[in-house]
Amino acid sequence: MSRTVTLILLDAAGRPLGALPPFGVPEPWWQEVGSIVAAVRQRHGLEVAVLRLLDADRPAPPGGHVRYVAQVVDAPAVAPAVSLEPVAVDLAPHPLRQPWAEAGGPADSVAWATGELRRLGRRVTAVAQQRTWNLSAIWRLDTDQGPAWLKQLPPFSRHEPTILAFPVDQGVCVGVDLPGDPNSLINGPVVLATDGKGRMLLADVPGEDRYGAGEGERAAVAAEHHAVQLRACEVVGELVAAGVPDLRGARLAGWIRERLAGHDVSAAAGLLDGLDHRLRQVGDCGLPDTLVHGDLHPGNVRGDDGQRTVIDWADSFAGHPAFDILRLTEDVDADAAARLIDAWARRWRTDVPGSDPHRAVDLLRPVAPLRQAAVYAMFLDAIEPSEHPYHVHDVPAALARAAVVARP
Repeated sequence: MSRTVTLILLDAAGRPLGALPPFGVPEPWWQEVGSIVAAVRQRHGLEVAVLRLLDADRPAPPGGHVRYVAQVVDAPAVAPAVSLEPVAVDLAPHPLRQPWAEAGGPADSVAWATGELRRLGRRVTAVAQQRTWNLSAIWRLDTDQGPAWLKQLPPFSRHEPTILAFPVDQGVCVGVDLPGDPNSLINGPVVLATDGKGRMLLADVPGEDRYGAGEGERAAVAAEHHAVQLRACEVVGELVAAGVPDLRGARLAGWIRERLAGHDVSAAAGLLDGLDHRLRQVGDCGLPDTLVHGDLHPGNVRGDDGQRTVIDWADSFAGHPAFDILRLTEDVDADAAARLIDAWARRWRTDVPGSDPHRAVDLLRPVAPLRQAAVYAMFLDAIEPSEHPYHVHDVPAALARAAVVARP
């Protein structure tokens, strides 16, 4: 599957110019824009920054014919040789539009990152926009000392750099040597700079995203993540005080209900009605609250077969450790999932004698998709309507999954 793309161009001052002729790109995922920028450069000799999704010919990704607003970089107008089609487009501001989706936003962010790298003694040799959507904007910056990455976050994810740079008390380190910054609580990318407003500059993480990892590699990820979660138990209160969302115990039920208000929750009504009682039962299982990644699948692990770094902590929160093992095992066969969960449970029983990890997993199994439905609802509440197609179908789909898992 691929995409057909139409770009509505703005000049360097943010004034509308018209639409480029449609063209194809290989990736179907709407937020991936690196190939769009490269195609415009090759076809038209223009440097552009993609700002945001405008609309599409289908209700949700992937694929289809997708229109974006883009801005010409460092040029007052488009060369006469480029054929543009007049097009009417609403460019009115929106209160929920992210800074990188505004005209001039990408240039401001890249200028900040370039300045920070210069301050660190690194000269930028190339900049490539990689992704833009309501959850993040990402650029690769090549330098004379290797690549760095600029990631910009919306307000509901701005605790990510706090987690990446959270210091570790060496007295509570356990077991596994982790890659990355030895002074950091987690095995995540190293933060080079942050502006406190959603921008962060990250060191490069060598290797590949581990999509398609088998059972053995997932087992290694789970073991390494256990070491992180075990030492995070000691500082969970400090993490919350630093701005990490607090979804411990009964707070989770209220958070879920608040975000799903206004959505049709009839598919999971029984689960929601019994949620407080279920979470009290989870508490009786004896496992401590800790730092939860929130989206621990192999695509958020980068490296090779020997060394891995967990990336994208934007969905993280303080809560129950079982949520991460449930996410890590949700797309493998039942036997492999059972073995991975058994190993996870053995580690927690060893470290927390008297606890009942298996019962906690069983109780939280339907709560995991219910929490995810609430996450998608939170996204929808915080993003402008043109970006809703990314997530609008995710809420009912997650509620339906929760209802299926909750059936006796």
